[in-house]
Amino acid sequence: MIHFKLRRAEKGCITGFSCSGHAGYADKGTDVVCAAVSMLVINTINSIDRLLPEDAANMEVLSDEEKGEISCEFKIPPSEKAALLLESMYHGLRDSERNYGSEYLKLTEERQ
Repeated sequence: MIHFKLRRAEKGCITGFSCSGHAGYADKGTDVVCAAVSMLVINTINSIDRLLPEDAANMEVLSDEEKGEISCEFKIPPSEKAALLLESMYHGLRDSERNYGSEYLKLTEERQ
């Protein structure tokens, strides 16, 4: 199962997230749940990095591909544009959880 943990500031802004595990929906290389999660998460990080340099400078990303782990933390709250990208990623992940089931992808959210 993939565990996705989202962190929000008191005012609701996403300040970071972590993602770990493997979905186990299908064999490696054909697992659509893993592919969906990877695409949403990595595309969001890459988009912030390439399109929003000020946000990228305040973003710390750590990953371990073999373990299936990635985390992203913002040192200061992200800009409105970065916040929109992060919310879009979260909605895509939430839809994937609903479509495929929480036995493959489990999202949690915490307030800081």
